[in-house]
Amino acid sequence: VALREANAQYTQCDVDFENKPDWFTKVNPAGKIPAITYGGPVVPPSDPSPESIKLAESLVLLEFIAELYPAAGLMPSDPVQSAQVRLFVSTIDGVLFPAMLAWILGTGAVEGVVSALKAVQAVLEEHGQGPYFLGERFSIADIALVPFYKRLVLITQKRIGADKRGEEHTGVVRRALESSELARLRNYADRLMERPSVGEKFDEVSTNDDGSARMFC
Repeated sequence: VALREANAQYTQCDVDFENKPDWFTKVNPAGKIPAITYGGPVVPPSDPSPESIKLAESLVLLEFIAELYPAAGLMPSDPVQSAQVRLFVSTIDGVLFPAMLAWILGTGAVEGVVSALKAVQAVLEEHGQGPYFLGERFSIADIALVPFYKRLVLITQKRIGADKRGEEHTGVVRRALESSELARLRNYADRLMERPSVGEKFDEVSTNDDGSARMFC
């Protein structure tokens, strides 16, 4: 989303989160997704150049793209606003992401996802009722929420995991997302989904043998 917002020229390579190709360790030895290569000669994604810079971690990549393409305005120059953006992003990454991961893998309670969504909304509510986190300005704060919200909606709509873990596995989250208690977050996220850069091709979600969600990034 950030690259599309910046009108950057790039080559996208889809990688199966759970069955990464051997060459991917040349991009990120830790095997984490997402990751990018920057600079060096133009080569196939499966043969990254040693001359290119390899970067990983979602938060790092978001700020890198924002700084690389300042004209896109994805990161405010005002120190207060930039700190607020980082707080919102860190809440998504540090609270929502681990709760969702545990829920998807079946190692954490579904109620943890609902609590995390409330925590994200609490930070959002401190910033008025604008269409985006910074009011009328779209930023990396908004981009950070997109993949998680899309996954939640897809998983609950398709009831992924419900067959083996019971209807409440997805039902609790679905009802929470539809509730008045999370109306502020839902309305905000729904507006994000209408953004052209967000509405384009996104991850598919399928099911593992144990009924858990499987992500393709």
